[in-house]
Amino acid sequence: MLILYAEDEENDVFFLKRAFKMARSRHILSDVPDGEQAIQYLAGEGPFADRTNSPLPALILLDINMPRKSGLEVLEWIRQQPHFKSLPVLMFTSSSRQEDIDTARLLGADDYLLKPTDPLRLIDLVKSLDERWLSQQEAPARNR
Repeated sequence: MLILYAEDEENDVFFLKRAFKMARSRHILSDVPDGEQAIQYLAGEGPFADRTNSPLPALILLDINMPRKSGLEVLEWIRQQPHFKSLPVLMFTSSSRQEDIDTARLLGADDYLLKPTDPLRLIDLVKSLDERWLSQQEAPARNR
């Protein structure tokens, strides 16, 4: 399954991809560097028009502070799309501001996760994503 990660900090993308490898996750992490590209990806526009190369994700991780469109703006757009109502969207950010947490919940975020600074905690987080959000989506497909 594909996870779309909208994040403008290259180091954060690097460390999360590394955590996926170290956690031996079987899922693919695809990233975009800003909120506008996240929307383009989900809408299948521009460089993301080919769904073979840019398949729809099973889960979205959004940073809040990104250029062009914030993670909160992307979340709001996603929740306005009828076909994405059930798509899990997790805010994955370093912002612990209560205002951001409240806004994310009001806009329909499924969870609000603070980025861990400890690499081992990042690996644990990747494992918890798999257990909590992705294995549930795979179960019906396995039972067919």
